[in-house]
Amino acid sequence: MEEAKVIWMDGSLVPWGEARVHVLSHALHYGTAVFEGTRVFETSRGPAVFRLDDHLRRLVRSARMIGLALPYTVEELRAATLETVSANGHPSCYIRHLVARGYGEMGISARGCPTAVSIASWSWGPLLAAGVRLMTSSWRRNDHTVVPTAAKATGPYLNSVLAKHEALDAGYDEAVLLNAAGYVGECTGANLFVVRDGVLATPPSSAGALDGITQDTVERLAAGLGLRAVRQDLMRSDLYAADEIFLCGTGAGVVHVSSIDRRELGADPGPVTTLLAGAYDAAVHGRDERHLDWLTPVSA
Repeated sequence: MEEAKVIWMDGSLVPWGEARVHVLSHALHYGTAVFEGTRVFETSRGPAVFRLDDHLRRLVRSARMIGLALPYTVEELRAATLETVSANGHPSCYIRHLVARGYGEMGISARGCPTAVSIASWSWGPLLAAGVRLMTSSWRRNDHTVVPTAAKATGPYLNSVLAKHEALDAGYDEAVLLNAAGYVGECTGANLFVVRDGVLATPPSSAGALDGITQDTVERLAAGLGLRAVRQDLMRSDLYAADEIFLCGTGAGVVHVSSIDRRELGADPGPVTTLLAGAYDAAVHGRDERHLDWLTPVSA
């Protein structure tokens, strides 16, 4: 990966190569951490963070869900985020917020461990290229009665890692995971939309899907374009019957799926995907005046 200059750690900017944690940190052993992925985009007004406060509020909710005491307010984290991106001089970049149970005790309970907070930014392009070849994974999505799937927690992401590796090893680009009941959950790091007869459908959080900020963005953009979008349970066969499928997420943006389990959908994105991808690009780059409130200038 492309290293930047500094990382914000517990209140201070430290050189990238000196941003270290103890090998006995609780989160390293037991996955007791939550995180956010956020992006900075170039705009005519300078670099701006897309929906920063929404990401930070979800970070706070995730920490509360897994019992992590967060020692900073949203306002403090916002200021620290802008400070980090500014110090690294990025015109556009990815931001990783991490809240982790740190070093102090070992064992499962270990509630006496301090909470460590870090913010890193680096140049990172889209994580998926257009024309995603999608497969249904043999791994099932985490169930909300097993771990809080609404929390963006590190431990449960082993589920995504296993499915992603399975897909890559089989020659695909990405995997979609079904839940224990056989309904579509989400992909390994992105929400999924199915388009059929002009209507968009995306799995609800009760299916094991993360309540995605980009997912919400797409739904709002669709409403502004006069398109109907619903959250509902989707069967595997709904993927095969779709006119279009696209994925969305901070890492991926809005990217169309060209095939699912070797059932071809077309090398080029369909009309609805094209429309929404264009609307998303306009919003994140500040060309859509209606959504400038989604952008936080780094200069702020």
